[in-house]
Amino acid sequence: MRHLHVRNDERAICRSCADSKLLLIICLLVAEATVLRAAADDLTTREQNSAAQALHELFDSEWQRTLRESPTHASQLGDRRYNRLWSDVSEKAIEMSAAKTRKALATLVQIDFNQLSQADRLNYQLFKREYETRIAIQPLQLHFMPLNQRGGIQNENDLARLLSFDSVTDYDDWIARLNAFPLYMDQTIALMRSGMATGMLHPKVVMKRVPAQIRTQLVKNAEDSLYYAPFRTFKIELSEAEATRLRSAARVAVGRKILPAYARFLRFFEEEYLPASFDDVGCWQRPNGRQMYAALAGKFTTTALTPQQIHDIGLSEVARIRSEMEAIQKQVRFEGSFQEFLTHLRSAPQFFFTDPNDLLQAYKDCCQRIDPELHRLFKRIPKAAYEIVPIPAQMAPDTTTAYYQRPSADGSRPGAYYVNLYRPQDRPKYEIEALSLHESVPGHHFQIALAMELEDLPEFRRHGGYTAFIEGWGLYSEKLGEELGLYKDPYSKFGQLTYEMWRAVRLVVDTGMHSLKWGRQDAIDFFVANTAKSLLDIENEVDRYIAWPGQALAYKIGELKIRELRARAESELGHSFRIKDFHDVVLRDGAVPLSILEQNVERYITNIQ
Repeated sequence: MRHLHVRNDERAICRSCADSKLLLIICLLVAEATVLRAAADDLTTREQNSAAQALHELFDSEWQRTLRESPTHASQLGDRRYNRLWSDVSEKAIEMSAAKTRKALATLVQIDFNQLSQADRLNYQLFKREYETRIAIQPLQLHFMPLNQRGGIQNENDLARLLSFDSVTDYDDWIARLNAFPLYMDQTIALMRSGMATGMLHPKVVMKRVPAQIRTQLVKNAEDSLYYAPFRTFKIELSEAEATRLRSAARVAVGRKILPAYARFLRFFEEEYLPASFDDVGCWQRPNGRQMYAALAGKFTTTALTPQQIHDIGLSEVARIRSEMEAIQKQVRFEGSFQEFLTHLRSAPQFFFTDPNDLLQAYKDCCQRIDPELHRLFKRIPKAAYEIVPIPAQMAPDTTTAYYQRPSADGSRPGAYYVNLYRPQDRPKYEIEALSLHESVPGHHFQIALAMELEDLPEFRRHGGYTAFIEGWGLYSEKLGEELGLYKDPYSKFGQLTYEMWRAVRLVVDTGMHSLKWGRQDAIDFFVANTAKSLLDIENEVDRYIAWPGQALAYKIGELKIRELRARAESELGHSFRIKDFHDVVLRDGAVPLSILEQNVERYITNIQ
């Protein structure tokens, strides 16, 4: 028994040794697997880092190309490297730029999308979408129409107001830009001649506004030129000799370069270009005009809606808003037809200022009432300030009621809410609140300034965006006036409805003129029948749509999507819905296509639920 016991112990020892060997083998295999897994993880990390690095190197190089190719845009952002230059708008330069865009897109698709983080996947998608859109739009040859009645080379002097003249170099750079102006003018005229040859033209009705704008530049004395303005009062301390040198050089540049260039341009415009322009209105007149308009509608709305679908949406919105406007007519006990009520609102002296300074002050007072209330609806308030300033006098008669200029990227210039003080007797008081909400806060300034402050965004997103989102947010912001304590006066509420109706009417008349062959008067008549806007504003608005097909569609389409998403969030979240959280979700990625916005809100709803 003892012998057997010994053998059993030996067997136990043998089994123990075998188990130890097996355990050792297992440990070695586990260790090897761990090493292999770590190596694989390291490879994946390196691949992810490599993909992210390649992506952001592409973003950076393309942003630098954007600044090189658009030196005036660079200057407006506060980048002074190109302050002596105008854009090269020669056809050769435009073709080269398009080729570089195609090359950049080819580089992008070589980057492994699956190796990117969630944030960089969105950056990738937006960059790809933007460049695909550029490539799709480029063959339409819109560059052959480099100006319209709302802006172009005829008012490039306005750039000086946006620059910071903080050193002698800044003044010398502006003089160099003045001396380089004739080439820029010649290239612009060449583009317009190509437009004449290819049928890429604007209608006469809008182009006939331009000669008066050009004549504004043709002063007798160089010192009276708008381009000379920075030298009238220097912003820095200068010796008398230095000031004399700069002023003398500026006078020579204006006299020898700017004035002759504009004289040449006026002759070309009146003798050649204006007679060649279209007699009718509408994008349909251009080569492949219907396809062009459909492409522009898609670009501006970031949807696949057809022009006819957009037209029908507009008609539906006009009917809905009309019923709300008629309810206010009853509230104020106006006896008469709806058209008589609109006529009363356009003409009664009680609704207008006579002094432009009083109108300007009213805009400022309105913004001062809005600013302190923003915390009620928003978690984050932009750091950048904004100012309320008049639209330059030479452009005011031919442009819209207001517009917004974003702050400079370097923080040296605040945002600007431009208001039109031309003919204050045609600019109703009841529009001031809605307009201010749209253009300043919580509208354009609020949204754009916040986007510029997002540190993790690549530059093309921080300074770019999508019209449907930007303008949709602006129109949505008008409605927020009720939650910010505005529209207490029923006429002011009617003003908000007038502005909402204005954007609904746009869907009808823009598609009407550019796709359904409406005439200009058809568009004006539809406007007059449905809004309380003055005839001056209506005509300027219709002419804007004529010159800028598709852009005006973005406002209402974008606003409808934001309102739809808010209603969905309120319905599905119930008591868990928080307006500050919703607004944070909408604004936190900057301006994005409406489809991306919808995904963001759906993810927010799911996470809360």
